[in-house]
Amino acid sequence: MSHQLSGEIKLVAVKIKLKRMGSIRNPQYRVVIADARTARDGRAIEEIGLYHPKEEPSLIKINSDRVQYWLGVGAQPTEPVMVLLKITGDWQKFKGLPGAEGTLRVKEAKVDKNTKFAETVAAVANEPRTPTIRPKVEKPVEEVKVEEVAAAPSEEVAAEVSTEATAEAVIENVEEVVEETVEAIAEDAAEAVAEEA
Repeated sequence: MSHQLSGEIKLVAVKIKLKRMGSIRNPQYRVVIADARTARDGRAIEEIGLYHPKEEPSLIKINSDRVQYWLGVGAQPTEPVMVLLKITGDWQKFKGLPGAEGTLRVKEAKVDKNTKFAETVAAVANEPRTPTIRPKVEKPVEEVKVEEVAAAPSEEVAAEVSTEATAEAVIENVEEVVEETVEAIAEDAAEAVAEEA
């Protein structure tokens, strides 16, 4: 590339190099056209691509038309950029070598969630349905112990009684209630056994 300054022609050495971007331990590069004398991250003439080495597979996007132009003008790629140009096939294209398609690996496209859901629903809908047979579970007849039934009401009633005289009357009532409850439970159990048989 040449610049005209006051009638003189001055040649500038142009390089295709990587400009580092990104954070610590996560390098991301721009492929740039820059003067050979500038610093690594210095001023660039033009950005022509991206390189993200930490992704799997590495992201390499290079504008092939601009690379061909700058190589034709005489820009020299650095060694890392030369490797990238060989992967994308731009170097072979410039030199007229076979293998211009390059060896660039492309990341697989993500499957849309809605599409995946629709496929799953369609697959489930097409499966033949078989009814599930559940075995009947027989519930055992509960046996109630007389002591438990007698203990529960007597505790409740005893808490309410304050004198001995009323306590005796209450105890008689409790005994009657317990007897009635035991008889009712025995009748229910007998009916349940009769129904099962």
